[in-house]
Amino acid sequence: MSHQINRRTFLKTGSLTTAGVLLAKGSYPEIRGIEPAFVPYDLMQEVRKYRKLDAYCTAPFNMEQAERLGIDRMYTGKPMIWADWTPDQFIAANDEMIALMKRYPGKVVGQITLNPKYGKESLAEIDRCVDQGMVGTRLYYQVKINDPLYFPVIEKLTDLKMMIFVHGEAQLGVGGYEMKYDVGRPPTVSRPEDFVEAAIRYPEAMFQFAHIGGGSDWEYMCKCFADYPNIFVDTGGSNNEADLIDFAVKLLGEDRLFFGTDNSYFQGVGKILAAELTERQKEKLFFDNYNAVLKKGGYDVH
Repeated sequence: MSHQINRRTFLKTGSLTTAGVLLAKGSYPEIRGIEPAFVPYDLMQEVRKYRKLDAYCTAPFNMEQAERLGIDRMYTGKPMIWADWTPDQFIAANDEMIALMKRYPGKVVGQITLNPKYGKESLAEIDRCVDQGMVGTRLYYQVKINDPLYFPVIEKLTDLKMMIFVHGEAQLGVGGYEMKYDVGRPPTVSRPEDFVEAAIRYPEAMFQFAHIGGGSDWEYMCKCFADYPNIFVDTGGSNNEADLIDFAVKLLGEDRLFFGTDNSYFQGVGKILAAELTERQKEKLFFDNYNAVLKKGGYDVH
C-alpha cells in the first residue's frame, strides 16, 4: 500500500499546535509499506524564533500563556455588549484597561472602547484614554462603521494615526436584510461591504476588521478587501481552517495581516507556523506589520 505525506496533508490530519512535533524541513518522498515518518522537534524552539505583537487580545487574558509563547506586547480590549453601551459603561471598561496597563507595564496596551451614538462623550473619552497611553480602539456592533455617527470618531482617530479596530462579520444572516438564517446578530453589525464604504470615504484612515479566525466567511472577507489597502485583518480566533492564512496572504498581500489570538494562544501561533510562508513573511505577520502601523503614530515597539 502506498503512503504519501507532505506538510499540508500532515497539518490537515493532526494539529501542529497540539502534536508537539514539527515535520523536518525539506521534501517528503513517498514511503512504501510504513507509516509516514516525522522527526520529533522541540516546537517551542520554533515558536520562540519570532517576536510577537498580539493585535487582538481580549480581557481577561492569560499572561502565563502569552509569556510562554513569547508575545512581547498585547493590545487588549474588554468584551462589549451588543446593544446599548452607555458612557458610564465604556468609561468603566477603559478604566479597567488602564488598570491592567499599570499592572503589566510594557506588556499590555489598552484599546479604547466607546459608542459613537454618544458622540461628545466618545470624543472626550478618546482624549482621556490617549493621555493614559491607550492606543487604537475596540469597537463593536452599536453602529455600522459606515454610519455617519462614526465619522467624527474616524476623523479623530485618523488625525491621531491610530488603528480603527471594529468587530465585523460575514455570514448568512448578518446585515439586517439578509436574514436567510437568524444568527442572532443585530442589524447594526458591520459587514465587509460597510468597511469598504468607510475605507473609500476615508482613504487615509486605517481600519482593522476583526477577525478572520472568528468563525465568519474569511474567504469572502479577503475578496472584499483585496483592493482596499487601508483595510487590515488580524488572524485572531479559535478557528484554524486549512489555508486560512495562505489565502489571506495571497489576496491581501503579506503586509496587511496581523497576528492576533483573541485568547486562543496556541491556535493563534500555530496557524501562522503551519502556513506556507517564508521566514520573512512569518516575521511580518507576527510582529513587523502591526508595529509598522503603530509607528505611523509614534506608538511602535522597539
